[in-house]
Amino acid sequence: MSVIRIALNVHSRLRSASLLAAACTVAAMLTSAPASADDYEAALKDMQATMGGVPSFVKQFPKAAVPGAWAEVKALQLSDKTALSPKVKSLISLAVAAQIPCSYCIWSDTQDAKRAGATDEEIQEAVAVSALTRHWSTVFNGMQIDFAQFKKEMGGE
Repeated sequence: MSVIRIALNVHSRLRSASLLAAACTVAAMLTSAPASADDYEAALKDMQATMGGVPSFVKQFPKAAVPGAWAEVKALQLSDKTALSPKVKSLISLAVAAQIPCSYCIWSDTQDAKRAGATDEEIQEAVAVSALTRHWSTVFNGMQIDFAQFKKEMGGE
């Protein structure tokens, strides 16, 4: 992948308001010690350097949560050293966003998927598969299908 494409991909990933907001929420719950003012400023400086700016919503989020959330987003969502490609991550995120539903996520993840090389057909399929999963989940749970029997019939235990 070219340096320009990586830079564009990193930039687009960071613009995902929903992703960063969700990561901030998780980080806030998991962080045992609040971040210092220096940690907060360092995170903002790193965001600025990485993506060319700091989205305004970040400054509305609790300062104590921002450094941990930023570290999580960079390590998982933005890293090219994970098991999943940027395209696959974007498609997964879009599929989840369609089910939540989150209009911010849907818009951002669609843009990210396209920038990562996803075709319209791949985007449509990701959303359709998420709908199919939701459909069958509703059927199985609503009808209270026996889970042990289900696993046995589906090739499990």
